[in-house]
Amino acid sequence: MQFGVAAFYSRLMDAPNFITPYADLDEVLAEMLGHWQRILGENLAGAYVQGSFALGAGDQHSDCDWLVATRGSLSEPQITQLRKLHDEIPTREGRWCQDLEGSYAPVDQLASVEHLDRKWLFNDHGHRTLKWDDHCNRGYTRWILREHGITLTGPVPRSFMPVVAADLLRREAATSLPTLLEDLATWIDIDTLAWGQRYTVLTTCRILYTLETAEVASKPGALEWALRTLHPRWRPLLGQVRDERGLGWDPKVPPRTGEADAARAFVAHALETADRQTSSSRAADIP
Repeated sequence: MQFGVAAFYSRLMDAPNFITPYADLDEVLAEMLGHWQRILGENLAGAYVQGSFALGAGDQHSDCDWLVATRGSLSEPQITQLRKLHDEIPTREGRWCQDLEGSYAPVDQLASVEHLDRKWLFNDHGHRTLKWDDHCNRGYTRWILREHGITLTGPVPRSFMPVVAADLLRREAATSLPTLLEDLATWIDIDTLAWGQRYTVLTTCRILYTLETAEVASKPGALEWALRTLHPRWRPLLGQVRDERGLGWDPKVPPRTGEADAARAFVAHALETADRQTSSSRAADIP
């Protein structure tokens, strides 16, 4: 499914919510597509929605993740115009203008997993800057884009992106676990921020889901999977996170006593699961 700007606006008039469940978000995406076409011209190879909305699980608590594929290197004037665009968008009224997040990725790098972890020009949600970051160039983000990405313009991702191998996804998930709490601590404190405690549990559920299935789920989807499949001892923690997800971000609300420690125990459980899986795989490889 792909749309030019004129068709995009026409569809918005006739059938609101045709890309996402939210007409106001669709309008922002239509405008962004117009800006990308205007600024990038022939350098624009494709534009896509990825992340939770591509997985069919985006809601009012989600960011809207996008990716723009580019042909060749962008010129300095183009980068300057893109910086101006991303400086202005978050200053507008409306929640989605502060919750767009994505990267500008060379299409030739998307065409090979050999370029994983290369840094692309990235806009973090709510920020008014572009920086070079590998945020959108991981195995799991490529898997979502290839398997479920929504095409705004350009070829469908499956036509030029290779399959992300199951062992790559599992290895990436397992590798993220030993430093997960340290990495999260660089920007959230799960002892003082209830949202941070919930985010930690949701992220761990996604990792466990990928370890088990070699696929990628949204945070809510992975949470529901965990509630169905993991040991009953985790249900109180998982149920608490599910029931409180709608509370959103509030820097003034700390977790209840014991909830941060429960999240740490859940991460430790995930690490043990990954270690067992790695040991089993190594044993299976021994002739």
